[in-house]
Amino acid sequence: MKNINIKSALVAFTLLGTLISCDNDYADEKPTIANIAVTNAAFSTLEAAAIQGGVAVVLSNKNPNDPSGNYTVFAPTNDAFAKLGLVNAGSLGALQNGFLTSTLLYHVSNGNLLANQISAGNASASALGVDRRFISRGNDLYINGSKIILTNVSASNGTVHAIDKVMIATGVNIVESALLLNDAKVFKNPELTFLVQAVVASGLAPILADPANNFTIYAPTDAAFKAAGFATKEEVAALPQATLQQILLNHAIGGGKFTSEQTSTTAMTAGGGTLTYSPFMNGVFTIKSNGIDTPANMVIPDIQCSNGVVHLIDKILLP
Repeated sequence: MKNINIKSALVAFTLLGTLISCDNDYADEKPTIANIAVTNAAFSTLEAAAIQGGVAVVLSNKNPNDPSGNYTVFAPTNDAFAKLGLVNAGSLGALQNGFLTSTLLYHVSNGNLLANQISAGNASASALGVDRRFISRGNDLYINGSKIILTNVSASNGTVHAIDKVMIATGVNIVESALLLNDAKVFKNPELTFLVQAVVASGLAPILADPANNFTIYAPTDAAFKAAGFATKEEVAALPQATLQQILLNHAIGGGKFTSEQTSTTAMTAGGGTLTYSPFMNGVFTIKSNGIDTPANMVIPDIQCSNGVVHLIDKILLP
């Protein structure tokens, strides 16, 4: 496992100290994965999510789908959930239970995957059926866009690795992923209704939904459209189709990349424009296009779709 930075080290030592106490409490018997979350304050939101999502019982028992009887869990810390605005059990009510369950299963895999078996460039299948990939950046190792900050916490039914960001996968293409948000099947308060209207009105939906095409999409939220002067979805739809296409293609780059994989300072968009990235900061970066004065920030980065990766942003990237 590669070195971690000072902030991550402090988090890791805090977690490790609590987990050692947890092991002492159980004396000769290791706790289950679920019990690690229950007894460790740094995983209290994960504990609540596992209960609400219906996977707490699963992670309290042996894995019937693997000969070893074990699971590997990449466990988001409380700080990881807080990056999504999910700070406690009450705020988890913003999520649909089905989406929450799928999200949790995306963090789980069959068998024991120890740190010495994790290497950059490889992938790991999740219990959701969607692969996650391991990425090296500097001295850190990532699973998708999430940094691995602690490894090899041993449980009676598997292994836990702590990560600094919740991983999200929709299991469907980019357009269908936007529709999930639009139709409140993911978060109960959808944020991409303006974008969905723009994609439909532009005629680009078939291209963005085609499994043969793979994109990184920087997706402006409803608040981003409103900040740009669009009061209603109808105002977006009223733009000339060519204008909509030009704007939307400036939010797409070829090849689906997680934040951890974007190492250059610029990228050419599908519309022929240029995006400029800030230095990589705590797992994210800002994005600037030629048509805006201040960069866009990431609201929710690293959403894996079947044909790319979507990052929600707070500004429209005008060409």
